[in-house]
Amino acid sequence: MHVIIESVIRKLKNKPDYKFESNYNLRELFIILFNRTMQILRGTGSRLFFKKTNGLLFIGSRVVIDHAYQFTAGCNLIIEDNTYINALSLNGIMVKDNVSIARNCTLICTGVISQKGKGIIIGNNSGINAGTYLGGQGGIEIGDNVIIGPGVKIFSENHQFSDLNVNIKDQGVIRNGVCIKNNCWIGAGVTILAGVTIGEGSVIAAGSIVTKTVAPNSIVAGIPGRVMKKRTELPLPENPTYKVNLKIV
Repeated sequence: MHVIIESVIRKLKNKPDYKFESNYNLRELFIILFNRTMQILRGTGSRLFFKKTNGLLFIGSRVVIDHAYQFTAGCNLIIEDNTYINALSLNGIMVKDNVSIARNCTLICTGVISQKGKGIIIGNNSGINAGTYLGGQGGIEIGDNVIIGPGVKIFSENHQFSDLNVNIKDQGVIRNGVCIKNNCWIGAGVTILAGVTIGEGSVIAAGSIVTKTVAPNSIVAGIPGRVMKKRTELPLPENPTYKVNLKIV
């Protein structure tokens, strides 16, 4: 059966070299197939409310998508259980092909009704891990083949607070978009603040707080995040099991 599943996934993802491990037993494969089938059934109903969809749509249980008419989904989008999405914004939310959004994520584009937000774009083959928060008020753009670890928080809006005579909540906000370029790995628990661009091919270590733009192919760690090394400085792997000794997660 694993051969059949592998063949189906290859076609869906358009990846001829996709490998599916053969050490699953029949019970495990049945549960996987049952859950995916249920997600497809939910997705079939949900897609009627979306702005645009392509291909299969997998929707978990207790998923809430407000203002779905501003949500565009590419092929094979997976949205897992307990995810909340609010697409109300100037540009809506656009998710491209082969994207997965894991359980308990929050994607929100407008914080207060008086100021409509900009929106969120997620590129091809990118994965958003569990418990991630994307605040797209000032705009968030995530490129292709990006790995977002669990518990990542991305903010594109800040409160103004310079006037001591006015409550902070009444001083308005400053919006500044966040851009994560292609082929980046954002480790678990990372926080990315408004106005930051993460250069292509960069790696952000777990728990880092990124406050400034990062050059391409950088390895960033710390609070605040600092460039520890460039990926171009790393030795080339001698075999496929080679691992760089960095705590990224």
